[in-house]
Formats: sequence, structure tokens, C-alpha cells
Amino acid sequence: MTAPLPELVVLDMAGTTIDEGLQVYRVLSETAAAHGGSPSAADIARWHGSAKHEALRALLTPDGGTPPSDDVLEAVVADFRARLTAAYAERPPRALAGVGEALAELRAAGVRIALNTGFDRDIVNSLLAALGWEGDAVVDAVVCGSDVTAGRPAPFMIFHAMEQTGVTDVARVLVAGDPPRDLEAGTNSGAGYVVGVLSGAGDVAELGSHPHTYLLSSVAELPALLGLRGNTVSKAVSA
Repeated sequence: MTAPLPELVVLDMAGTTIDEGLQVYRVLSETAAAHGGSPSAADIARWHGSAKHEALRALLTPDGGTPPSDDVLEAVVADFRARLTAAYAERPPRALAGVGEALAELRAAGVRIALNTGFDRDIVNSLLAALGWEGDAVVDAVVCGSDVTAGRPAPFMIFHAMEQTGVTDVARVLVAGDPPRDLEAGTNSGAGYVVGVLSGAGDVAELGSHPHTYLLSSVAELPALLGLRGNTVSKAVSA
């Protein structure tokens, strides 16, 4: 199975291109609890793939209550950032198997690559440095949730990636990620390809319940899906 080559591939980071052991969700829960919240696993799951300041605001807002003030939220987000930085120092994230090679193949074929993420810029910069992905050596653009007025499932990070890479036809954009919010954002943007990947938080049942073009085991399978390799895509692909 092959698909026409897109002009731009927009990829989530944690769980999609980077293996960080799902530490971000553990730290998100710990941070909310440290500031008076009591999130369940289901509460955290609802915010997979979100901008982290949006998630923390929601997790610290009582049912029918008042959200934390901007000053309080800023302090909470700073605490989250410090906790996650410490967690990553103890267990450094790494690129998922085959992803670096896949990105290089896509770029060699003329496809532009953008990362989009709910992390803020400081965390993203440290992640990219640890992976050796700084500058434009591996990707063409990086968009954070704080760069736009609303994170996923709003499509604005995808549109911002298009702006940064000079792509004007959303039908020539492929969006891929491991949580449902990536699929929702891709659908909301009108992207020509909306791809769920099973390397992170979402499983077949969860991702399959949302509109999508394909499900893949990993971003490493994108070159095969797009006809850049002779090998076949795994049985995880679905249309």
C-alpha cells in the first residue's frame, strides 16, 4: 500500500518520535497532585497530547469551580517544567527505533518535516539538544503549544507548521501522532493524511475509534507507506 507523497509531515514528539517512557504523564499527575488536584488515570489520559499549561489549568479547576489565576498557573507550570527536566536528566529520552532514519529518508525525497508538541520551548530545546536534532539538521520546523492560541485538538499548530515551512495546500500535509488529540487536530485541519501511531499512549482500539487515514506501528514505517522503500508496511496499517 502506498500513498502520494505529501509536501509536509507534521509529527508529535513524546511517544511518536521520541521514547521518553511516558514520564510526561506521570509528572503531569504528580504536579497536579502537589498543587491540590487529585487526577485519576482517566483524567490524565484525557489530556494526552495537549498543551501542558492547558492540561494543568483543567486538572486544577474543581468541577463548577474557578480556574487557577494566571500567576498561580505560571508557578504550577514552572514546577512541572522543573520536575520533568529532572526526570529526563535521570532517564534521558531517545529517538524511537528507526525514526531518525525515516525522517532522513523523507527529507531526502523532498518532504518537509515539522514537529509539534504540547511541551513548552525550554523543554523542547533540551530534548532536541539531547537527541542531536537542533537547528534544521533533522527537521524543518518545531511548533509548541505555547506558540498558538489553542493546542490540540485545535488545528493551529499544524497551520503554524505550514506557515513555517511554506506549505499552502493542507491536502498535501500528513499529520501523525500517538494520542487521539493528534488525530482530532489533523482532522480539524483538513490534512490529507491523518495517521495514528501505536508507539506511545494510544492503542488500536482508542486510535481506531477516531477518524484516521492509517494506523501504523511506528513513524519508522512512513517511508514504506509512501512508497520510498520496497518493504511492506506492517499489519497495523488500516484505512
